[in-house]
Amino acid sequence: MARPLLDTVETFTRLAGHNRVAMLLFRLGERQAFGINVFKVREVLRRPRLERMPSMHELVAGSFDYRGHTIPVVDLAAAMGYPPLAGVDGAHLIVTEFNLSVQGFLVSDVDRIVHVDGAQMAAPPAALGYGPRVNAVTRLDGDLVAIVDVEQVLSSVDPRAVEVSDRVQKAAHGQSIANRRVLVVDDSAVARKQIVDLFRKLELECVVAKDGSEGLERLRQLVAGPAAERVALVVSDIEMPTMDGYAMTRAIRDEPQLRHLKVLLHSSLSGVFNEAMVARVGADRFIAKFQPDVLATAVMELLPA
Repeated sequence: MARPLLDTVETFTRLAGHNRVAMLLFRLGERQAFGINVFKVREVLRRPRLERMPSMHELVAGSFDYRGHTIPVVDLAAAMGYPPLAGVDGAHLIVTEFNLSVQGFLVSDVDRIVHVDGAQMAAPPAALGYGPRVNAVTRLDGDLVAIVDVEQVLSSVDPRAVEVSDRVQKAAHGQSIANRRVLVVDDSAVARKQIVDLFRKLELECVVAKDGSEGLERLRQLVAGPAAERVALVVSDIEMPTMDGYAMTRAIRDEPQLRHLKVLLHSSLSGVFNEAMVARVGADRFIAKFQPDVLATAVMELLPA
């Protein structure tokens, strides 16, 4: 069942760059549907036999051998407040690759792949009670779909400090980039904090936005204001609700007052596909999340003298 589902991924690649995203829908034990970007998904499997050490995080159901590599498996149901699935034989495993790592997520069952208009996705109202682990919601055939912020889930299991090597910090100080302003656009609170913490180590000032639409509006406001408040570089996620990074970059290139800005797209997705889309929409660089030294070096290269 699962393999034919993922064989259709290729038919959705044409959606990227048009503010549309392909989502793999799944459930966590109840009727509520959840989604994850299909380009993060490597494979869907029946729950394998898992090995668990007592020292593992409470949300880690165990580990298993995936194509010759031992990978952790997070009980996504437990992470989202549902009954754990670690002992449920009928559970499914979504194997994902992003942020340069491979991991699995236990879910109750997998539904199908759908394409979603980014403009129809919005941040969830606090009253819905999802908390930070859902970064967008949308409607599909009248039913609510919650998009999981996987970076937030993984950060709660394995929080990572933002560290920049002495070599890169010295290079940044030697280049005198201190006090330059950068617009950071990302729908994940965890990712925004990581990037802002990194840029503060480089003594850069940050303006933040939660999606491409908000980022574009901030740029328009800043370019109309005092020169000292304008940004010199845009660092943006790609997969975001309302307006994705590709669409925002296209809009920047279409506006005479903004088109001179350097744009770096920073995504948990990697590969040749992203590199091709970066060139197509007119961005200046693509970097896979989250590599502090690589990101810092790219920022130094892109910041105008």
